[in-house]
Amino acid sequence: MAWQRSLRAAVLAGLLTSTAAFAADKPAGNSDFVAYPQPVIAFTHATVVDGTGGKAKTGQTLLIDQGRIVALDKDSRVKIPDGATIIDAKGKTLLPGFVMVHEHMFYPAGGVEYNEMSYSFPRLYLAGGTTTMRTAGSMMPYADLNVRDAIAHGDAIGPDMDVTGPYLNGPGLPIPAVHSLSGVDDAERTVNYWADEGVTSYKAYMQITRAELQRVIEVAHRRNAKVTAHLCSVTYREAVDMGIDNLEHGFFVSTDFVKDKQPDACPRGADVAQSFATLDPGSPEVKALIKRMIDHHVALTSTLTVFETFVTGRPKAPQGALDLMLPEVRAQYEDSWNKVQTNKGRFTPEIYAKLSRLEKQYADAGGLLLAGTDPTGFGGVVPGFSSKREVELLVEAGFSFEQAIKIATFNGARYLGRDKEVGTLAVGKRADIAVVDGDPLKDASALEHMPLVFKNGIGYDTQKIFTAMHGTVGLH
Repeated sequence: MAWQRSLRAAVLAGLLTSTAAFAADKPAGNSDFVAYPQPVIAFTHATVVDGTGGKAKTGQTLLIDQGRIVALDKDSRVKIPDGATIIDAKGKTLLPGFVMVHEHMFYPAGGVEYNEMSYSFPRLYLAGGTTTMRTAGSMMPYADLNVRDAIAHGDAIGPDMDVTGPYLNGPGLPIPAVHSLSGVDDAERTVNYWADEGVTSYKAYMQITRAELQRVIEVAHRRNAKVTAHLCSVTYREAVDMGIDNLEHGFFVSTDFVKDKQPDACPRGADVAQSFATLDPGSPEVKALIKRMIDHHVALTSTLTVFETFVTGRPKAPQGALDLMLPEVRAQYEDSWNKVQTNKGRFTPEIYAKLSRLEKQYADAGGLLLAGTDPTGFGGVVPGFSSKREVELLVEAGFSFEQAIKIATFNGARYLGRDKEVGTLAVGKRADIAVVDGDPLKDASALEHMPLVFKNGIGYDTQKIFTAMHGTVGLH
C-alpha cells in the first residue's frame, strides 16, 4: 500500500539522519575496519574446518578471487596466480562464516525496556565471525529492515540478515514494545502487514494461543515465510502438529512434560522446573517427541549462551564483552550476575547439562539442529563474543568441534535456503571465512582468538571493530 511505503520511507529518513549525526562523532568508517580489500587472496598452510561436519584438513591452500572461493586443496595442488596477496595461515584454522539464526538487534536495558543496537550490533556480529544471521523477533522491525538493506547495498558492514517480524504474542507480556494479539484475525492481519513490508519469517511467543499460532502458520506459509517460536502456552507437540518450521531454545522452554498442563496457558515456573528435574531423556515420551519433530521436519535452535547465564557457577561475560558495554549497563549486568552466583539460578547445573545433552540426542536422531545466541536475559550475551561461545558450549555438550561448526554454519544456511551460497568452505561459494589464530580442534576456546573475518572476500580486522565499539552496547 502507498501509505505503508510512505511510512517506511519516513522511518528510513529518520534513521539515516540519526545515523549521520552519530557518525559525525565516530571517526572510524567502514573502510577503516578493512585489513584485506584485495580481490585475489591466497591462504596457505592452513587447517580447514569446512562446515560439512567432516574431519579437518591440514596443509591447505584456499584461494579467493573477486569474493568467491576458486580453489581449496592441498598446498601442492593449488597454483597461486601472480599478484595474489598471500596470507601464511600456518598455525591458523579457517572456518566458514557463522550462520546464526536466533539473533536480535536489541539489548536489555533493564526492567522491561530494550534498546535498539542498529549501530553496534551489525559490526559486532561480523567481528565475532557471523556473516549471515536471522533475527528471531524484533522490537523495531523497520530499523531491522533498513539495517538489512543498508548492509546489502554496501552502506554498512555486518552480516547478511533475514529479518523476522515483531513478536506474535497474546496478552500477558509486560513489554511496551510488544503488540498483544487480540485473536486470530489480528494474527492474520499482523502477518500480512509485515510480509508486505519485507520480513522473511515470524516468531510466535510465550502467551500465544493455539488458534492464533495455527493461523500465523497458515498465513505465513501462504506468503512463503517460515515460522519459529519460543513457546510456553502451546506445547512443542501441538506446534509440530500445526506445521511449525522451527522451535527455539532447544528443550529449555518446552512445557510438554508438565503434569496437568492447561491448554493455552503457561504453567507455573516451578512446575516447569519440576518437569525438567524429573525428566528422563531416555523415556518413551522424550523419544516420541523427538521422532515427531524429525518426522515433521521441524528444526530446533540451540541457544545455550543465554541459558548458561542463569546457572550458578557458569563464567562471567569475558572482559572484551564487558568493555563493550555502556558503564551503567555493565554495572547492572554485573549486579545480576553476582546474584545468580550467590543465589540459586533459574536452572541447576544438572538441569542445564541434561537439557544441553538433549539437543545432541535430537541431532543424533537425525534432527536439524541450528545455532543462535539470543542477546537478551540480563545482558551477558554480547555479539562479537556470543557466537564463539555458542560453539564452545556445543562442544561441551558432546559434539565434536567439526559437528559444532556444521551446526553453526551449514545447518543454518540450509534452513534459510542459503546453502548454495554460504555455510561451507567450498569452491564456487562466497568467501565468508573466519580466521582463528590457533587450534580450536584441541581446545574450542581458541575461537576467542579470531583476528580476521572475511565476508564476500573482504577481510575485516576484528580488533579494530571491537575497539571502535567500546562503550556502545546498551546505547547505540
